[in-house]
Amino acid sequence: MRLVIQRVSKAAVHIGGVCAGAVGPGLLILAGIEEEDTEEDVSWLANKAATMRIFSDADGKMNLSVREVGGSALVVSQFTLHASTRKGNRPSFIRAARPERAIPLYELFKNELASLLEGRVESGEFGADMQVSLINDGPVTIFMDSRKRE
Repeated sequence: MRLVIQRVSKAAVHIGGVCAGAVGPGLLILAGIEEEDTEEDVSWLANKAATMRIFSDADGKMNLSVREVGGSALVVSQFTLHASTRKGNRPSFIRAARPERAIPLYELFKNELASLLEGRVESGEFGADMQVSLINDGPVTIFMDSRKRE
């Protein structure tokens, strides 16, 4: 499972011109799930996202997590995070999980994150054509892969 985590002042996702989810200060999380991902990958990443110290403390140091600052999260499914660009100019998404595998793990990720953030999780709609807007605060952008665990 791969995540792109962005610290945001605000973020929103629209589907068909209607706002499906929006957050104030917190995180925008783009989540890509591959066929080999497990519930353990989901739990590890949800915990890391909730506790990663990327928010400023009173001294301006990145010492606080989204959980500690009372922030929220907007989670958007993003199968293109598993693009392979090795051959040619057209990306291959063969490693991305099929919906019947990905949707339960996506829902589990949102639920686990919500339990860690006291329910402050919004989301897009899996598989929908979405427009995402954000103001990246910092900017702070972190890439995580449950296979590498760095």
